[in-house]
This record gives sequence, structure tokens and C-alpha cells, in this order.
Amino acid sequence: MFLSVFEMFKVGIGPSSSHTMGPMVAAARFLDQMRASPFHFAGLRASLHGSLAFTGIGHATDRATILGLAGFTPESYDAERAEEVLRAINAEHLIHAPDLPPLRFDPKKDLVFDYDTPLKGHANGMTLMALDAQGDVTLRQVFYSIGGGFVMTEEELAAGKDTDEGAPVPYPFKSAAEMLEMARASGKTIAGMKRANEVSRNGEVHLREGSKRLWQVMNDCINRGLETDGILPGGLNVKRRAKGIHDALLAERGMNQQAPHTINDWMSVYAMAVNEENAAGGQVVTAPTNGAAGVMPATLRYYLDHVPGASESHIEDFLLTAAAIGGLVKFNASISGAEAGCQAEVGSAAAMSAGALCAVMGGTPEQVENAAEIALEHHLGMTCDPVRGLVQVPCIERNGLGAIKAVSAASLALRGDGTHLVPLDACIETMRQTGADMSEKYKETSLGGLAVNVPNC
Repeated sequence: MFLSVFEMFKVGIGPSSSHTMGPMVAAARFLDQMRASPFHFAGLRASLHGSLAFTGIGHATDRATILGLAGFTPESYDAERAEEVLRAINAEHLIHAPDLPPLRFDPKKDLVFDYDTPLKGHANGMTLMALDAQGDVTLRQVFYSIGGGFVMTEEELAAGKDTDEGAPVPYPFKSAAEMLEMARASGKTIAGMKRANEVSRNGEVHLREGSKRLWQVMNDCINRGLETDGILPGGLNVKRRAKGIHDALLAERGMNQQAPHTINDWMSVYAMAVNEENAAGGQVVTAPTNGAAGVMPATLRYYLDHVPGASESHIEDFLLTAAAIGGLVKFNASISGAEAGCQAEVGSAAAMSAGALCAVMGGTPEQVENAAEIALEHHLGMTCDPVRGLVQVPCIERNGLGAIKAVSAASLALRGDGTHLVPLDACIETMRQTGADMSEKYKETSLGGLAVNVPNC
């Protein structure tokens, strides 16, 4: 099993990897299908199902789908150009996609939020249709946005194509147990094995330069969030708090009476800065999702800014270790809030961050596995119940607490020798089972929990 660092961590836009980035990617893939088709097309139609319907407005799923059909992609997204294109589509009821004829599309009529018809493959389902001159559907494709910006057709999902089919890699571990056994046999760290896998596929330069870009985007996102105040969009009137908290923390530096727990505020503010940027539709990195995008950058920034002896030379090892753990969670359970609740998003992010921090602080592979298990175990059962379907409440603060849990888990693991009662594999399987048993109300539908008990007007 191989999942690249650059598949786990993707540069994209907020507010959601599954509800914003995924639909945009799906729409871009549909355009490719249209270009390869022998038919002549004159119009487009789309329907959103399941969680994509219930929280689609709050996540800007409709907007992302339309822009994807117009040729936009998350990694090259131009916000100013997007606004121009949307205005033109709403005025003309035409989409001008690259290398295709003008296509009829009325956003109010041709994009439907279908609340009554869930699709079988995944909670995040959408159907895209291309029409002929008479308005008949001549090309139809169901897509599933399965979390973290990953997209599959219904045929790919049914065929199990969510697993890697590329050339063999040196260390193809599919479980934490296999990962630890390979580490013992090879004498390599988890990052070392993951590095060998990455290099075997894409080379050293791609890994080195790609890792640098990932951290640059993550760190820039933190800094933008720490420098920006105001009100987040969406109608909840949630106030950005990261800048104010950060300013206060800077002012308190050097004070003789500073409380030790203030370090928790630093971890939280880094994460909140990222997730406020995400909520505002800014550029973020899926880690492993947008809704959980603040945990890992916050943990890494905490390490670099506050841990004595920290070195930027360890950033690549941090990302590699985190990706290895995230791949295990995705392969054996889920990173999708619509599939398994927030335990699959912030829980996974905390596990990835805890293991990565433990690794760069000198932990053995056994201690790294232990750190990841501790962090995930103490997110089990966490629901996804965003108020008004926005990635704001409880998501922003939750990322801060996820970072604190990650650091605590890494610290606890480093105090031990790596032996512990609950294996990471058992914890991942428990998360999968818990997600399967969880009511749909608590899986990113905004039909339960805080979403129905907090006034949103």
C-alpha cells in the first residue's frame, strides 16, 4: 500500500476538502470525460446528495461545483478570476469551459440540492450530467468526494480503486503492525521507510522541493491568520480571534509571572489561525482534511518555535511520519467526517501530528506508534455537527484542542518505552466501527448536536 505525501497533503482552498475541493476536482474530471467523448454537448446539470446537499451551502459546494465545471482547480485557484466567472455565469447562463463549446447552465435551475436521495457509495455523492442540444442527458457520471480532497467515480469505488495500483515500493506496510515489523527488520525510522517509498516513485528532488512547498503554504497560512481580524463569512458572525490572542501572547512575553499553561494558548492560536483562514476560503493544505487543517501545522510550528533544539531540517521527517500514519488511517478506516464523524478528521490529524512530533523529538518507531494511538484513542466517538454547515463552530477551536492533545500524546509516549496495551491498529479499527455505528445526524449533516441546539440566526 502506498499513499504519497502529496496525496495526503494537498494545497487547496477552504472551507472544506470534501465539500469544496472534492466537488471542484470532480467537476474538472467530468470536463475531461466530456472532452474525450464523441458526443456534442450543449448544456450541463448537477445534483448534490447526502452530506454534500445538507451542508453544501455552508461549505460553498454549489459554488465549487460551478467553478470546477468552468475549468477551475483547487491547486491553481484564482479568487479574483473566480468572482468574475461566477458573475458572468449568473448573468449569461452559460459556462465557457476550456476546449468545449459554450454550455447552457442556469445555477438556480441546473444545480439541485437533493436532500431526499442519498447515493449508495458514500455520504458525499454528486451526479454530473452533460446535455445535448435538445436537453437530453448524453453523459452522466456519479462522483464521490471521499474525504481530504480525494474523489472517485462510482465505478472506481465499486472496483476498490481507492487502493494504490502503482509500481511496488520498498516498504509497502498496510498496518501499524507491518510498519513496526519493517522498521525493526530494516533498522529504519518510519520517516526513513516513507522516504524510501516516496523516492522510489518520484525521486529525491520532488520530495525535497514538494515538502518545502507544503510547509511554506502551511506556515504562510498560520501567519495570515495571525495577522487578520474581522468577521468570518457565512452569517454566524463568528469573530476572528487568532490575531487578538496572538497579540496578547506577544505582549506577555518576558513577564515574570507567566503561567505554564500559556503554552497551550500558543498551540491553539496557531491552529485557530489556520482554520480561520480556511473558514474564510483561503489557501490551506489538507492535513488530512481542510476541517482538520490546523492541527498539524500548529504542532509543527509549536515544535519549531518552542521546543529547545528544534531544527527546520526535521520538517521533512515530520511530514513523512505524519503521512505514514495518515495513510494507515485512510486505508483501514476513514478520514471523512461525512463517513465517520470528526474522530476521522481532527482525530486522524491529532494522531498524525502526535506521531510526527514524537519522531522528530527522537522517539523510536514503537514510541511513534504509541503517540499516534494515544491521540486517536482520545478522539474516539467525536461527532461532526457544524453549526449552519459552516466549518467554524466547533471546528476552529477543536483544531486548537487537537494540537494540544497531539503534543500531550507525544510527550506521554516519549516518557514510556513504546510498549502499551492498545495497538494503533485496534484503535483505527475501533474508529471505523464507531463511525459505522454513528447516527447520520452526527456525520457532517448538521442535523444533530450543536447544529440544532445553537441558535444560528
